[in-house]
Amino acid sequence: MAKYIAVAGKGGVGKTTFTALLLRQMVQQKQGISILAVDADPNANLDEALGLKVTATISELLEQSKDPKAIPNGMPKNIFIEYKLQQALVETKDIDLLVMGGPQGAGCYCYPNDILRKHIENIGENYDFVAVDSEAGLEHISRRTIPHVDVMFVISDSSARGIRSAGRVHDLIRGLKSAVGKLYLVVTKTHEGSVESLNEEIERTGLTVVGDIPLDPLVAEYDLAGKPLFELPDDAVSVKAVASILNRAGIFN
Repeated sequence: MAKYIAVAGKGGVGKTTFTALLLRQMVQQKQGISILAVDADPNANLDEALGLKVTATISELLEQSKDPKAIPNGMPKNIFIEYKLQQALVETKDIDLLVMGGPQGAGCYCYPNDILRKHIENIGENYDFVAVDSEAGLEHISRRTIPHVDVMFVISDSSARGIRSAGRVHDLIRGLKSAVGKLYLVVTKTHEGSVESLNEEIERTGLTVVGDIPLDPLVAEYDLAGKPLFELPDDAVSVKAVASILNRAGIFN
């Protein structure tokens, strides 16, 4: 059975950076495992962080399926959609990637989410790990887009506002009685004394801090140059911090 790992938190706190480095560590630590990465954020950029090229997203393919002329005669619409979704899967030697994409025009985003949930359920069991970079905010949790979550990392920057936002994620999970196994808080963009100064705010969330990621100039440098974060060197501050966090969380046990 696949192990599902979700990364949640508000926008701008480093969710995609953490997800990319989590996947990097998985590839290095666990040779021979199969990994599916899911970019469930409409503002998709996990592909860039991983250095992969995406030619189609779920939202784009669903938009195409609205045209009756696009569906071959005699083919049920659900079969056509499933066929098109396979085209959205980017397959590589180390990681496969599925990208949700943004809403196509006005209207509810519920149908793409429902399709994504069913598709993840169908293909997820073909992998050892499924890692999901969730939408900024709480929508994917409330809609239960991910079938189940074995480990969730709630990401916050080193600000009181960010920690409070992480606390709301925890409140929602408890309120929905969501099927989340282990739940951890990761604080990003820290400097010496950052976490200690936020102790009172962190205690109010009820979350367990599994580690922090110091502000890493190399991450900003790679982003500015458009270089994949997946290619950060082993001795980068952020890479070493994420490796330590994953070990503490028992991801590879």
